[in-house]
Amino acid sequence: MRPTIEVADIFRAAGPAYRATHAGHLSLGQLKVMSAIESCRTAALGGHVEACSDCGHQRIAYNSCRNRHCPRCQGAAARTWLEAQEANLLPVGYFHVVFTLPAEVADIALHNKGQVYDLLFKAASETMLTIAADPKHLGARIGITAVLHTWGSAMTHHPHIHMIVPGGGIAPDGRWISSRPAFLLPVRVLGALFRRLFLSRLLDLHGAGKLAFFGQMAGLNDRRAFQRHLAPARRKRWVVYAKAPFAGPEAVLAYLSRYTHRVAISNSRLLRFDGKEVTFRYKDYRRAVTDRQQVMTLAADEFIRRFLIHILPRGFHRIRHYGLLAGSARKDCLALARKLLGATPAPDEPAVEQAAADLRPPCPCCGGTMIIIGTFAPWRQPRAPPTGRPANRETARDPA
Repeated sequence: MRPTIEVADIFRAAGPAYRATHAGHLSLGQLKVMSAIESCRTAALGGHVEACSDCGHQRIAYNSCRNRHCPRCQGAAARTWLEAQEANLLPVGYFHVVFTLPAEVADIALHNKGQVYDLLFKAASETMLTIAADPKHLGARIGITAVLHTWGSAMTHHPHIHMIVPGGGIAPDGRWISSRPAFLLPVRVLGALFRRLFLSRLLDLHGAGKLAFFGQMAGLNDRRAFQRHLAPARRKRWVVYAKAPFAGPEAVLAYLSRYTHRVAISNSRLLRFDGKEVTFRYKDYRRAVTDRQQVMTLAADEFIRRFLIHILPRGFHRIRHYGLLAGSARKDCLALARKLLGATPAPDEPAVEQAAADLRPPCPCCGGTMIIIGTFAPWRQPRAPPTGRPANRETARDPA
C-alpha cells in the first residue's frame, strides 16, 4: 500500500522554493536527485499498461526513476541484490560490526565526501583484516560485506560503516578457523587501530591537497589549524561496536534487506506534511530502549536540507566486499570455504531475471499475473481501454 505521505510529495511542494532560495549552493548531484524523486512514477517518466492474463483487468504503471537515493525505488533494487548475495552465505554464524567516525571527523567528511567516505571504507576494512589475520586473535583471512550509512535516525550527519562478517576464516595453511560462538574480535583493539590508520591517512590527504574547506570551516585549509581540529579525536576512544551473531543465514538476509539499500528516511516514517512542516518518527538512542521511538517536526526547508546532505558523489560505491568476498577471487574463496566446512556447493547463477519479473504486483481483482500490453513515452498519457462495443456505422448514420 502506498504511504499517505512520501518524500516526493514534500519535494514537489517545497522543492521549487528551496532551489530558488539556495540557487548556486546546490550541487548538480543534489539537483538531479531532487528532480528524479519528484518525477518518480509520474507521467514525466512515461510508463506502461498492464493487463491481467486471467480476467483482463488493466492498470497504468508509471516508470520509476531508479535513483539510488529515492525511497520508492530501493525495495526492488534490494530484492534483486539479495537474490545474488544468498549464494555467498556460508553455514556459519555471522557478526554485525559497526565503525563510527567521531564528530570532529564527520565535520570534515561533510566537505569532502568522496575522499573521507572512501578512507572510512579502507581504514575499517584494513583494521578488520589485520586484526583477524593476527595469530593472537583469529589468525585467518575473513570475508566482509560493508555498507556505508551517513545518517542518524533524525537525518543528521552521522557517517558509519555496517559490516557483516562470517564467524571464521581461512588460515594461511588452508584450514578453516572458526571464531568463538559469541565473540569475533576485541573491539578496543579494533578501535585503536582504526583510529591510527584513519587519522594518519587523513593527514596524508590534507598534505597532498586533496581536502578542501569552505565557509566557517575554511580555516582548516591551514595544516596547523587542521591538526588542532583533530586533536580531540586523537585522545578519545573511537567506537567500534560488535553485535551478537545472527541466528542463521535467513537472519543475515533479513538484516541486509533492511540496511543495504536504505536511504536517509523511508516514506513509512513520515507522519504529516502541511506544506510548511514535516513530522516524522525517529529513534533517540540516548533514551531507554522502551522510550526510543520519538516524533520530530521540522520546517520543510530543514527537512530537505537534511535529506540532501546524504547524497553520495556520482559513481561512489556504498556497498563493498573485502577479504574472501573481494573481486574475482570471491568464487574460488567461497568454494574452498564450503569445502572446508563440508557444505553443499552454491548454485552457479541465481535466478535474478525471474525474481525481477515476479516483482510486479498481482491483479487486484483476481490475483492473476499482470503482463505488459503497451508502453507510452514521457509526458504522454496512455489511451483508455474501450468501455463497450463500438457503434455500428449504419446505426450511427440513421438512429431511427
